[in-house]
Amino acid sequence: MKKVIYIVIIVVVLGLIGYKLTSNKEKNEAQTAIVAIKNNNVAVRADVADVKDLSMQYISNSTFAPKQEVKISADAAGLVTRVLVEEGAVVRAGQTLAIIDGNKQNVSVSNAQAVYQNAQVEHSRFESAYKTGGVTKQQLDQVRLQLENAKNNLRSAQISVSDLSIKAPFSGIINSRNIEPGLYVNPGKELFEIVDVSSLKLKVNVDEKNIGSIKLGQTVKVTSQVLSDKTFEGKITFIAPKADASLNFPVELEIKNNNAKDLKAGMYGTAYFGSDQKVNALVVSRNAFVGSVSSGQIYAIKEGKAVLTKVTTGRNFGDYIEIISGLEKGTQVVTSGQINLSDGTAVEIIK
Repeated sequence: MKKVIYIVIIVVVLGLIGYKLTSNKEKNEAQTAIVAIKNNNVAVRADVADVKDLSMQYISNSTFAPKQEVKISADAAGLVTRVLVEEGAVVRAGQTLAIIDGNKQNVSVSNAQAVYQNAQVEHSRFESAYKTGGVTKQQLDQVRLQLENAKNNLRSAQISVSDLSIKAPFSGIINSRNIEPGLYVNPGKELFEIVDVSSLKLKVNVDEKNIGSIKLGQTVKVTSQVLSDKTFEGKITFIAPKADASLNFPVELEIKNNNAKDLKAGMYGTAYFGSDQKVNALVVSRNAFVGSVSSGQIYAIKEGKAVLTKVTTGRNFGDYIEIISGLEKGTQVVTSGQINLSDGTAVEIIK
């Protein structure tokens, strides 16, 4: 009797164990399926199409470039005897920056001068002789040619000597100095870099919707992130007659620096075109567009899926683009991760 009871107990225990194992297996499979579904979703970042109060100004960014900059190289070989300026020095046009030893060139000038003087004497003698019939016209022409050659050789020697005195081609600041006294330089050796920052250039891009509202000579407000407490005035000096591949037109501004020369070449600058009047508009982040704003395509998130949506864009507000049609207020749009999407892809929004 006891054996029967033991057998029944064992059967019941084994049954319970089997039921528990089966239950756990089904639960694990269900959890695995959920994880698999989640892993099939593409992680993206999103924003919401919303109505905002924004300035009507069109904003474009770029970096300041000097109005003039040049690298001065040696035109003649020689030993540097004197360097008259340091890096950072303010120089004027025509100022001597360095002197190269010109002993050989000076000797060449002396020789050429002697040859030229002798040719002048010879020419005078032949002209007098020609008047009296002592020489032919052909002989006089040959002497005249010799005089002209001697004159040209003297001029060439004098130019070589002038090349030994390195001068500033325009007023500016010595940005770099690459020579020291005692250095032997050859033609083409870079000696100085001069930069003129009394005025700077800012080359920005203006889209096709705003290009019609600007003109040559028009002045616009310009700022620099580094100099947040200062504003500058830029004058439009160039408007490209042709747009680039993104339908933007290169526009160049000239900005007069202040007396302290606070603006530096290479600083990040912002140009503001148009009125700063506020408007109420439905906008999305510029990052929401697939490829570029000109594509007019955005991934809207509907029922957990990315739906490729064609929109009509309006005004450009810098980081935001106006939506005229194609999206409603409150619609979530993908702002990062579009490269991994296609129409209808399931997505998971990450913070």
